[in-house]
Amino acid sequence: MKFPGRRKTKHYFPVTEKGRVALTGPVSENSKVYVTGLDQVLVDIEIEVDDTFLNKYQFNKGESFIIEDALCEEIYQYAKSNNMVKGEYPGGAVGNTLHNFSILSESPSYALGCINKHIVVGDYAYGYLSKTSALVDMSYLQPSATSMGRALCFITPDLERTFAISKGCMNDYRPESIPEKIIRNSCALLVSAYTLRNQDEPIFESTIRSCELAKEYNVPVIMSLGTSTLVEAKKEYLMDFSQKYVTMLAMNLNECQCLIGEDDPLRACETLLESVDMALVTVGKKGLYLAGYTDEQHKRETSEPLVTKSIVNYNQFEYSRAQRRRDCKDPLKIYTHIAPFNGGPLAIKNTNGAGDAALSAVLHDLAANLHHKDLVPNSPKHEDKYLTYSSISQISKYANRVSFEVLSQNSPRLYKGLPEREDVLEEGYWSK
Repeated sequence: MKFPGRRKTKHYFPVTEKGRVALTGPVSENSKVYVTGLDQVLVDIEIEVDDTFLNKYQFNKGESFIIEDALCEEIYQYAKSNNMVKGEYPGGAVGNTLHNFSILSESPSYALGCINKHIVVGDYAYGYLSKTSALVDMSYLQPSATSMGRALCFITPDLERTFAISKGCMNDYRPESIPEKIIRNSCALLVSAYTLRNQDEPIFESTIRSCELAKEYNVPVIMSLGTSTLVEAKKEYLMDFSQKYVTMLAMNLNECQCLIGEDDPLRACETLLESVDMALVTVGKKGLYLAGYTDEQHKRETSEPLVTKSIVNYNQFEYSRAQRRRDCKDPLKIYTHIAPFNGGPLAIKNTNGAGDAALSAVLHDLAANLHHKDLVPNSPKHEDKYLTYSSISQISKYANRVSFEVLSQNSPRLYKGLPEREDVLEEGYWSK
């Protein structure tokens, strides 16, 4: 596994990299750390439109909704014939995150979901498989006679994204297809609120079953929220679900407002921590907030200037590593905020997948903690139970950097890992 981030670390991380010096003492030879994700397997089709086009079909701008397969095909053929289709990519919030995690960490992940069993060169299923990292193991996907789901991603001139989804077989994943042993040995289970949209679909029960297994085997559950309309419609259920199963929630500020009615990201994080152990809230041009718990005895003060917003000196202990609340004798809430990396790209080509990219960086750090523990169990890094390898401050920098990479390209998925050397980046970004 690659080191999570590019900083000059003061801590040993067992990877074959120049400049890494092993600790004295025994080091295990093997670590089989991976992440598992349950997703609606679909293809993203990006189409450039204007507001008139959305109004014609009565599509609510910025939302995600289900449309009939026939309407999806009609729009797709019209867009194709008028050169409006700008790209076709493997999609799904969880699928994007798993791919990015494996690209960043060079470690395996497992995808659970449903895919068309008749795969032909050039079709959607073939494209999904061929454009996903080889480290994402898809041998546990459930085959289906139905075609793959498609998400028409309409991009307006203001770069707002609107999703019209043709279901195909994306919701057909059955509970009996869940590989219990894969979840049992996973370092995290990644799910999305999208799979909880309709309780009559098989994937709804599969999501609950997978989370029950994760809870039974003490595997952290990471959930990303869906579009604000979905969150608004199911906010009470999603909060109950989170309190019962979820370790970390990831969302943007609009989704956060719909979930708990709070438009202040710091106060939102404070409220979310009453239900979960970690919270990631992205705020567009204002960057992202990351919050969690640490034990009072393990808190580490920042060397940065203290900042007061809606919470006084909220960043005081941002150099602390995150823990589950139940693992803290005296739990302390910790917060950090970071503005967009380098002020954001000069030209944002696409905002699709930026939040998934940030979450993949957080997942990498969670997995790195278990990887390090497997290889160097007696390290001082593991004197107590921690969720993360790094401080939440360093994780926010890493998540920020990965989001920047996706915002700078045309695909919601990383083409490659972060560069070994940052030509435009001062060393100070990572060293603090």
